Amino acid sequence: MTVNVETLDKLERRITLTLPADEINREVESRLKKLARTVKADGFRPGKVPLSVVAQRYGYSVQYEVMNDRVGRAFADAANEAKLRVAGVPRIEPKADAPEGQLAFDATFEVYPEVKIGDLSGVEVERIATEVTDAAIDKTIDILRRQRRTFQQRPAAEGAQEGDRVTIDFEGKIDGEPFAGGKAEGFQFVIGEGQMLEQFDKAVRGMKVGESKTFPLKFPDDYQGKEVAGKEADFLVSMKKIEAQHLPAVDEAFVKSLGIAAGTLEALREDVKRNLEREVKFRVQARNKAAVMDALVKVAELDVPKALVEAEVERMTAAAREDLKKRGVKDADKAPIPAELFQPQAERRVRLGLVVAELVRAHNLQAKPEQLQAHIEEVAQSYEKPAEVVRWYLGDRQRMAEVEAVVIENNVTAHVLGQAKVVDKTVPFDELMTA
Repeated sequence: MTVNVETLDKLERRITLTLPADEINREVESRLKKLARTVKADGFRPGKVPLSVVAQRYGYSVQYEVMNDRVGRAFADAANEAKLRVAGVPRIEPKADAPEGQLAFDATFEVYPEVKIGDLSGVEVERIATEVTDAAIDKTIDILRRQRRTFQQRPAAEGAQEGDRVTIDFEGKIDGEPFAGGKAEGFQFVIGEGQMLEQFDKAVRGMKVGESKTFPLKFPDDYQGKEVAGKEADFLVSMKKIEAQHLPAVDEAFVKSLGIAAGTLEALREDVKRNLEREVKFRVQARNKAAVMDALVKVAELDVPKALVEAEVERMTAAAREDLKKRGVKDADKAPIPAELFQPQAERRVRLGLVVAELVRAHNLQAKPEQLQAHIEEVAQSYEKPAEVVRWYLGDRQRMAEVEAVVIENNVTAHVLGQAKVVDKTVPFDELMTA
């Protein structure tokens, strides 16, 4: 079969498909006869409905199915014959000037582009590293202690201090008028932990139970509540309760409560260090991977298929709607989400996907079975029952596909870092963890 391929644009192509009309008609008639054996209609016994009645009721839908099937197969055969890598779904349109006895269609589609990756040796990539220090271990143990802290009511004569949990009533007004979200009763927060604006935190320090005070508070210009952002309010606060926090001692009971059988401080520090090193490794990998991907975008030359970008925009829009549903947003399915919102990110994703695929193909960077197993086992170590997590991954194709994608990206990152001009940088632990 000779296939004539027209080039309409850089990636856009068109081919004409022809199908014998009599073959289509025979296929339609055959499917209607099969349908007549089981279809039910008033006034007829099952299997005894006349073909004319079946055709009248189902003829259009059956013909549509047959046309879809035959045109789809014809397009696939033509694309294979012409050795075309089709990107996205073709647009099929009937042609009026078909030869006698034939049905003709124009299939317009895009093909995958040629991907040219420049010389990686001239590309500068920043590679970060982070050390898990004793200070980081101390800080993590302190967090574990705070997670298990208790609170005890302070004597009435003592004022509220840093770290105390206070219960207050408050009301804020702007220009003498109350505003939405500016009033609460029995509100609890811990002083100094960033739950409230710093001015609010400072105002309640030193207050005693039963005291009230009024103070001004200037909302930041970038405050999340846009209706009050940049404005100054007057707050009236009444102290109802003050509770001092008590952190557990780092003793054998505390260590064992964390699932560490040895019960010693040394065992706790070693366990914390292992967990932090695992977390640091994943975060460093993510940062270095992002730097590599940025470099690849700059050095690669290719045309991006519009069909793939549109499909990615649709996926991102669907994910956004799903997120809205989980947040309890009413009528999330009908919420207006402009496609332009995702266009730049979708194009970058498609571009990177094509570049990564080319690198994988050209340099055999596919994920090996032992890499997949090692990655799953490493991730599983963060959980209480690693063996169950490993089985959870291995038992689902979709989850395994996600693991494979991560491993391939890691392989690509390692390959690029091995070729590029690498600039090493040490990032402090706190900076990495809060980024």
